[in-house]
Amino acid sequence: MARSTLAPDTAAAKLPPGPKISAIASLTYRFSRDPLNFLERIARTYGDLASYRMTGELLFFVNHPQYIKDILVTGSRNFTKSRGLEMTKKLLGNGLLTSEGALHLRQRRLMQPAFHRDRIAAYAKTMVDYADELRRKWRDNTTLDVSQEMMRVTLSIAGKTLFDVGVESQAREVGRALTDVMASFWLSMMPFADVIERLPVGPMRRARDARERLDAIIYGMIAERRASHPGNNVRGDLLSMLLVAQDEDDGSTMTDRQVRDEAMTIFLAGHETTANALTWTWYLVSQSPDVEARLHEEVDRVLQGRLPGVADIPSLTFVEKVVTESMRLYPPAWLIGRRAIEPYPIGGYVAPARTIFLMSPWVMHRDARFFAEPDRFHPDRWTPAFKAGLPKFAYFPFGGGPRQCIGESFAWMELVLVVATIAQQWKLRLVPDHPVVPHPVVTLRTKHGLRMNVQVRSHVAATLAADR
Repeated sequence: MARSTLAPDTAAAKLPPGPKISAIASLTYRFSRDPLNFLERIARTYGDLASYRMTGELLFFVNHPQYIKDILVTGSRNFTKSRGLEMTKKLLGNGLLTSEGALHLRQRRLMQPAFHRDRIAAYAKTMVDYADELRRKWRDNTTLDVSQEMMRVTLSIAGKTLFDVGVESQAREVGRALTDVMASFWLSMMPFADVIERLPVGPMRRARDARERLDAIIYGMIAERRASHPGNNVRGDLLSMLLVAQDEDDGSTMTDRQVRDEAMTIFLAGHETTANALTWTWYLVSQSPDVEARLHEEVDRVLQGRLPGVADIPSLTFVEKVVTESMRLYPPAWLIGRRAIEPYPIGGYVAPARTIFLMSPWVMHRDARFFAEPDRFHPDRWTPAFKAGLPKFAYFPFGGGPRQCIGESFAWMELVLVVATIAQQWKLRLVPDHPVVPHPVVTLRTKHGLRMNVQVRSHVAATLAADR
């Protein structure tokens, strides 16, 4: 990376240096062709702070932990959601991820009890049960799209733990709908996206249809719950909490639309990001025999053949390191954006009001100033001493500040338990010549899925045969 620009000797300049993008390239949003490489080149060339214009917007790309902390935490009140979240609002509505100000604070307070430590611990058995069900369906030496398998299991976990419903039968439909929505992401960022969306053909139409299908699923959950448990919170899950929650001032309850927005946000954001993290974890482990051997050794030693539980998590230290390192290299939330409300001083410059600030965990997590051999998959780097010495926002897969992911603890527990459960019985091998290409849309997906051969571990083969 280029040297830090935390104290540049260019205070008289109006804007930080940055790439010059032609009007045609800007209007056609060519950034979308390879955004990860584009942002990495900016960091290498211009250092910690760069500016450029695209689709009529002024953007500052920020690549230093202190700057990122200042934007997400210290100065968070001077920022609102960026254009990316504005576009996401078409799918998620005015939910926790997209709402602002007093509404966002109110909704976060309302939903926080569903993610309390004790309640999350109670979800552990459900997570393991669904992972166990998935691994029992696999057959030795068969080929699967592991990205779809992980989407299926995390969708089932989200449906049961947060909404107390089984959604396994709808997993394929939800998966197709999400893929259609993701396919429209870069088009939705273009200046004339609203015009394109009204056309009766193309990815924007498919995205609109997909949103309608997802709405039908979520509204179906709401209708079923209102009919089966009117006026009470018998089940104690997130959906029930949303339905009975009352405004502190006037005692009003949430409309179906408000409940839908919050449910859609948690349901989709919760399972999509975790599924991507699991997918990339299996890919990385398959490419590192030494890591795989240590992963299996720890799982076997700690669990002694039984299913994992929440009490085992502190002992599954290497599993946690593997997941942590996977999200360093392939963070599901690869880009975070904020828009300045007022002019914002940074690094000797002043960004005008409405400037969009972009921060990329993908780029920050690969910065050699903070991570030796940054492109190497090296779980052992995550020692207590290393973590203690790492600047706060050199690693931020779940964002930070008031908008930090509300489900972070939920996700960490799910990742460790699902990895341990599957690794207990299976080895996964990438199909030869299968292309593995990051696909940065709303989240960091695999462009061509992840075709892998699943192989039962030798010491459990006899047990599996007896069970079947």
